[in-house]
Amino acid sequence: MRMRRRVALLGFLAVLAGCGRAPVPPADEPLRPRWQPLTLPASPSGGPGRVLLRDAVSCGGRWYVVGALANAAGQTRPAAWHSGDGRSWSALPVSPSSFYGRQHVLYAAACRDGRLAALGAKNGGAHGNPRTGTWSQSSGGQLREAPAPFELYAGPRAVSVARLAAGPAGWLIAGTRVGGAAVWTSPDGGRFTIREGVPELAGDGRGRTFAYDAVAVPSGWWVVGAVLPPGATGLAPLAWSSADGRAWRRVSLPAPDGGGPAQRVAVVDGAAVAVGPLADGFGVWRQAGDGWRRVGGFGATGAGVSSVESLVAAGRGLVAVTGDGDGHGLWVGVDAGGRWRAAVMPAAVPAGGDAAVAVAAQGDRLLLVSDDGKASHAWSATVPTVDR
Repeated sequence: MRMRRRVALLGFLAVLAGCGRAPVPPADEPLRPRWQPLTLPASPSGGPGRVLLRDAVSCGGRWYVVGALANAAGQTRPAAWHSGDGRSWSALPVSPSSFYGRQHVLYAAACRDGRLAALGAKNGGAHGNPRTGTWSQSSGGQLREAPAPFELYAGPRAVSVARLAAGPAGWLIAGTRVGGAAVWTSPDGGRFTIREGVPELAGDGRGRTFAYDAVAVPSGWWVVGAVLPPGATGLAPLAWSSADGRAWRRVSLPAPDGGGPAQRVAVVDGAAVAVGPLADGFGVWRQAGDGWRRVGGFGATGAGVSSVESLVAAGRGLVAVTGDGDGHGLWVGVDAGGRWRAAVMPAAVPAGGDAAVAVAAQGDRLLLVSDDGKASHAWSATVPTVDR
């Protein structure tokens, strides 16, 4: 009887101790952000269409979302939206300059000092290859397509034009050409210069290289990707650093059994953190001076092709979106990528097809945009606390 009274008293005291505090979910339960739906208006010109949301970004106290509008026949036109508070949104005027630019889907965005730039593409031509171009925001707020020669992004040497980054040194695109990893640089986000065949960045006797993402750091740039060594069947993760976007230094990232690609990178607590799919889940690497070390991982890769779709610094933590054969997942990381918890998305998004999910953050405020292949949605929430 005394033991029962003691247990009851301890339980009562535990309840009192927890009064006034939100309950902390057990470590094996997913975090549940309080998602609030957002409304993005239709583009101001071109008639009605289904909204296609593809990427989001924040800087200088402003939020941006990019994508396109598609009519009933599937014809697309570029679209972008902006907000000062993340709740009330307006469509940005867009000004294409080419035949394919008028059909672009804007799929990647970056911004600096409150000014947006984006990548857009539309499949076309005899072989149906992507016709890619860049867009930058003018001083008047209009998003304009930058004229570019055909082979700057396309042509016989084209493979991919992946992601766009902005920083003190300017703007940089990470991608891949036939000769391996390549970048495009610009001082103003308008006209870009390609850097391909660059020693250490491009493929060589050590294998063919691929670049997937980039981030600006005080010393210049980090680009992340992979190498396919001669005779190998799997990719090994790589990172490259550069002060000016012209000369590059290669660094191998430690991974078991050769690993897999490093697909996304962000900066948190002053250090770059990269995430990519491995055989046993999603691996996380953190910059340590001139090198990198693996700091852990999270999740499990499904039956389909696994990928990291989005990665953003949120407060002093990170938020990642992953995809596999089962759909998309959301993860929140702390300790500069050392610990992670799954989080519940506002709605399920299937894998493959036209599905897409991306996140952006400003302080501890999170913006998530998604397209499940039938409709696009946008939500905001406070970044959930992993633990206390």
